[in-house]
Parts: sequence; C-alpha cells; structure tokens
Amino acid sequence: MAAVPVGGPLPEGMRVLLDAGVRTALGGRMLIGGAPVRVVRLSAAGARAVGRWRAGTAPAGAAERALARRLVDGGLAHPVPDPAAPPPGEVCVVVPVRDRTRALALLLAAVRADLPEAGVLVVDDASADRAGTARVAAEHGARLVRREACGGPAAARNTGLAACRSPFVAFLDSDCVPEPGWLGRLLGHFADPRVGAAAPRILPARDRSGGVLARFEAARSPLDMGPSPARAAPGGPVPYVPSAALAVRRSACPGGFDPGMPVGEDVDLVWRLADAGWAVRYDPAAAVRHAHRTRLGPLLRRRFDYGTSAGPLALRHGARVAPAVVSPWSGAAVALAAAGRPAGAAALLAAATALLIHKTGRAGPAVPVAEAGRLVGLGTLGAARWLAASVARTWWPVAVPAALASRRAAVLLALAALAPPLAEWADRRPELDPLTWTALCLAADGAYAAGVWTGAYTSRTPVPLLPVLSSARSRVH
Repeated sequence: MAAVPVGGPLPEGMRVLLDAGVRTALGGRMLIGGAPVRVVRLSAAGARAVGRWRAGTAPAGAAERALARRLVDGGLAHPVPDPAAPPPGEVCVVVPVRDRTRALALLLAAVRADLPEAGVLVVDDASADRAGTARVAAEHGARLVRREACGGPAAARNTGLAACRSPFVAFLDSDCVPEPGWLGRLLGHFADPRVGAAAPRILPARDRSGGVLARFEAARSPLDMGPSPARAAPGGPVPYVPSAALAVRRSACPGGFDPGMPVGEDVDLVWRLADAGWAVRYDPAAAVRHAHRTRLGPLLRRRFDYGTSAGPLALRHGARVAPAVVSPWSGAAVALAAAGRPAGAAALLAAATALLIHKTGRAGPAVPVAEAGRLVGLGTLGAARWLAASVARTWWPVAVPAALASRRAAVLLALAALAPPLAEWADRRPELDPLTWTALCLAADGAYAAGVWTGAYTSRTPVPLLPVLSSARSRVH
C-alpha cells in the first residue's frame, strides 16, 4: 500500500454531519461517541462551531477544519462532499464479467446514461461467449480487455486496474446497476487527500420479485452496510465495504486485490488500506442496485462461501476476524448474568461506571454519571447481543452438544439463537413475519458458520473461532 498524506485539516468547503450516535453533555462542551467510543471536550468556540455545522454550515477557517478532521477521524462526524465541486480527477469504470451479457448491457446502459463521457473498461474473465461480451461492450462504447484464463473477480479487477491510467478507478460487478449520481457523490470524497476508497450503499435490484427470499435479502443482504455513513475500518460499525461497487484512488492501492482470495478480497483490501493510514468512506447517499439471490440453495451457498474467507483473513489479519470482541468488564458481566448471578453483574457494572467517571476526569470535566452509566449499560447489552449472535454465526457446532448435556446450556442456547434475529426483526421491521424471518436468519447464519469452520480448518488456524477480550475494540451499541 502507498503511504497516506499525513495531517492536515478537512478540505475547505466540505461540510460534516455528526454521527447519529453522538451525544452531547455539559451544555454542548462534551461530545460522546465514535467507534471505539470516545469523549471529546470542546472549547466554547468549538461548541459554537459544532452547533453551526449541525445547521448545515461548512467548517470555516483552519481551526474549525482541524476540529472537523479530529471528529471525522474519531468517527464522531462524517464528511459531506460539496455537490457543486468539480471532480478531483478523471475516473475509469472497470467491470469484471464472465458470461453475463444481458446483465452487462443493463449495467453499461445505466453507466452511460449517468456518465456519458466516463471511460469504461470491461474485463472479460475468459467468458465462453466472448463474441457476445465484445458486442455488448462495443454497443456501449466500452473498451474491452480479455483474460485468457478465468482468475475470478479479484484477478479481473486487478487486470482492469493495471490497464487504467486515470487517478481514480470505480469497480462495478456485472450484476449491479448504479443509481444516477452514485459516482459523482463518491468522487467528492476524494477531495480529501487522505481518502483511499469510497463505497456506495448496495440495495436490491428494482425489478426483483416480491418473494420471501427477495424480501429477506432486501432487509439482510451481507452487501448492504446500512443507512448510516461511516468510516469503514476493522472494529468499527462498518468493518468493510463490498467490492461489488467500490471507487478507489489508484495511487493508494497499486497492488489491487489479493487474487488468491476468491471471497473476502474486499475485506482484505479495506483492512490493508486502513493499516496504511488511508480512510475508506461508506456513503449511503450513493446507491447501486444488485441482483440478490432469490433461491434458497444459492443464497445459503453464498453465505457458506463468505464464511470460508475467515481462515485466509485470519492468516493475513489475525484476531480482527474474531467472532466477538468484548471488553473484560462487559464479558464478565454477561458471564455472571448467564450464570444466574445478576447481583454480581450489577455490582461489576457499577464499578465499571465509577472507573469510567474517574478515568475521564483525569484530564478535565468527567463524563456525567448518567452518561457513564448509559455507556457501560449499552456496551454490556451490545456485548451480550454480539456474543449471542456469535453462537448462531460461529459456535453452534460446539453449542449444540453442550446443550444436549445440560439443561441450563440448552436454555441459554435457545435464548442465544432466537434473541438476535428477533431483535433484528424489531429493529428493521422487514416485510416478513417473525417466524419466517427467524428461520431464514438461522439458516443463513448456520451456513455462514459452516463456512467459518471449513475456512479455519483448511487454513489451519483457530483464530476465526475464538472470542477476544479487548477494551480498545469494544463496541457500544
């Protein structure tokens, strides 16, 4: 990875949006939020500046833009590109494809309607119908590069990346159709020289039928990173972005994707960019439509495939692929509650709250008691939910035998299996009844877990199966 420019305030004219999870205290002089959660104390001038930003004003002057950079880097705020600003440079749209001529035609038509002058490069990854791929590319004015042997999407994207000379490259898989304005929005993020990649939200195709699986995928597709903007980074609320639709600064990733990873290559790229200091922005205001799987077999097979990437990712990135990362305080409190000792759990949380107040008070005004209690409580609830979800997504091969041997373990397994999907149903309100939703969640998570165990076995590493205790990477939900 190339080195990222160091330091510097946020670019002039770029607005910021405070993260929806940020809370204020002490009359606006304290901000609490980010991932991992942090406390930011503001001067009176800083608090007034943040108030103006909430009203839509861009940071003015070097001091305000430096504060904006601090909040953006901490995940407490997100940059909003100026729609009137000119693009920071030329872009080439790279489309890897193998025998999807009809889908390719739809994609290229949408790209041309939105960006008639953009350079488009189709990479034919050894299609059987080469003539058909060449015909569709020519009809839409796209340049064509052929690969003699099929290497998969990562290798095909790398071929396109090597063939481009523009400073920015946008990748689109052939089963995608971009919405108008998607690329202009993403390119606006590159006005910040520290941004190495930017990704849109991936939504279901508009012409999908309204069947049960289509509605399930619309609400729970692994490609949809949700409605909130974020900095994509390991351990964050958006730990990666999919490569099905992704714009990159070519100088930030000269090596491209790892062609040895048939799945998980997008996670690997995002984490390598983060390690090099580059920011990866996820912006749901830009959208791309994707033809999700609407048959059960292919859906479960794809979830299994995604799970197999955990082993190769563990070899490259270690414990970042851990199924659960919780703080020692939260983990101990959840363990006490599960063991039937709620009083002990409550005492532990009270101690954690007092410690948080003491810790934050060392350098200035401490976090108010109510906010400290809220942080500790939500962190523990988040840890409990994360651990419960990990039972279905990773640990059921060992949890089921344990449940057969112990009544308490059976009850805990049932709660762990049913609570997360039901909580998701309550949060998302999908167009499915709770029973159908829960059954499909368990099936999808079970397939993913089988893939995780397979990937761990073939890679000869237990890392994807083991939880991690870490205060630095604990989450607050």
